Amino acid sequence: MTREEKATVIEDLTAQLADNPNIYLADISGLNAVDTSNLRRACFKANIKLAVVKNTLLAKAMEASDKEFGELPEVLKGNTSLMLSETGNAPAKLIKNFRKKSEKPVLKGAFIEEAVYVGDNYLDTLVNIKSKEEVIGDIIGLLQSPAKNVISGLKSGGGKLAGILKTLSEKE
Repeated sequence: MTREEKATVIEDLTAQLADNPNIYLADISGLNAVDTSNLRRACFKANIKLAVVKNTLLAKAMEASDKEFGELPEVLKGNTSLMLSETGNAPAKLIKNFRKKSEKPVLKGAFIEEAVYVGDNYLDTLVNIKSKEEVIGDIIGLLQSPAKNVISGLKSGGGKLAGILKTLSEKE
């Protein structure tokens, strides 16, 4: 690979890192061709970009990026796959589901909305991160809850009052 080609790849990687708020680094070495194909297919279905990258080029792209990746460049050893997603927990869920059948992929690290996670032990934590849409749904549900309680209170109170009046009228 010539210097110009490397510079182009670093530029492309830097642009991808800047455009994606959720970046996962995983080790998929040891997967056979069928499993790798299945992983790529699952990534495509989940709207996750999967690319195998050279560690040195990715490290240079991280340095050139405006984002602060913390300890992530230190995990760039061995085979590294880059997973880019719009949803914060989608790659973590995909990795966890895929590991039901095999030992790989192993999570090396992740950059989620300015937070850095290093190590495979954070996989369960990353799976439980809520997406933006889920958080908005929870907030809307919480905002609607008091109004629902007031309405149900008014409805039940009216029902009780009508029941009492009916009982009193039947006694006479």
